Order: sequence, then structure tokens, then C-alpha cells
Amino acid sequence: MKNFIPLHGNYKTLLSFQKAEIVYDVTYHFCQRFLKKGDRTIDQMVQAARSGKQNIVEGSQASGTSKEMEIKLTNVARASLEELLTDYRDYLRVRNHQLWTKDSKEALYIRQLGNTSHTSYESYRPFIETRPAEIVANIAICLIHQTNYLLDRQITRLEQDFIKEGGLRERMTKVRLENRKS
Repeated sequence: MKNFIPLHGNYKTLLSFQKAEIVYDVTYHFCQRFLKKGDRTIDQMVQAARSGKQNIVEGSQASGTSKEMEIKLTNVARASLEELLTDYRDYLRVRNHQLWTKDSKEALYIRQLGNTSHTSYESYRPFIETRPAEIVANIAICLIHQTNYLLDRQITRLEQDFIKEGGLRERMTKVRLENRKS
């Protein structure tokens, strides 16, 4: 008899998770360095970054029995990172700091760094822990854009997979019918 619960929970191999983990680490360090202790924004930003990462984990784990839940939680991760993106933009805007344009040399450098095998915070540590707030916020924004791009692609793929393969009930029925035939 075939298994109707597919392999699942391998979130550590997802590039979206790896990038979301970097975003979380960058946000944690950003808040520790540049926001005043007691500022509610710290909790909001760290929790949005954590939610982005953790919902990828939870969605990946739920994927074996609920494609609907996987899609939902991946969308929650995406929404949380969008909230965090707005916090970083607000930080720059209210302080009259410059937001890098998509094609600025700085943004292109960070994007190129992210397109290589740099999938851990360690690759970004020298920038995050030594540069001023304006630069670190812009780096975080670039990383969030990369992560959101990956999540958008992941969500599209999950939708396509669901259309093609169905959910748990369809797989259960298929296995049961095949078992009856044999």
C-alpha cells in the first residue's frame, strides 16, 4: 500500500526559510543596536520577523496532511514580512534617511551577495554589526524583498501542486481505490 502522507517538514532546505532566518537575525541585531530599550517597535519588528520565519516552519510541517494549511501559513509568513518591510521603511522615512532604489549600487551589491551561497547571518554580520542604522535598515529591506520574492514563488508552486495533486482526502481516496483493485 502506498503512503498517502507525503514527505514533509524539510523546511531547512527551503531557501525562503534560510532567507527568513537571516531577516530575523538582522532584525534582532538592528533593534538591539538602534532602537531605545522599551520602544514597542522592538517587539513589533522582532515578532514580525519571527512570524515570517516560524510560519514557514509550521507550514512545512503541516504540509503532509494539509496543503490548505501549508498555503495559508506560507501566506501568513509573507504578510508578516510585508509588515516588517513597512516598519523598516517607516524607520528610514521618519528619520529622513535615504531608501535605496532597487537599482542603486548598494542594493545591487546586497542582491548579488544574496544570490550566491550566502544563506546565513554570518555572511552579513560584518555589515549589520558595524554600519550605521540607515545602511543596516536598507540591507534588511533588500533581504526582505528577496525573501518575499521567494515566498511569492513558493506560494505559486504550492497552488500549482494542489491543483495537480489535490489534498489529503484526494490522496487517501486514491490509495484506497487502488488498494481495492489489487
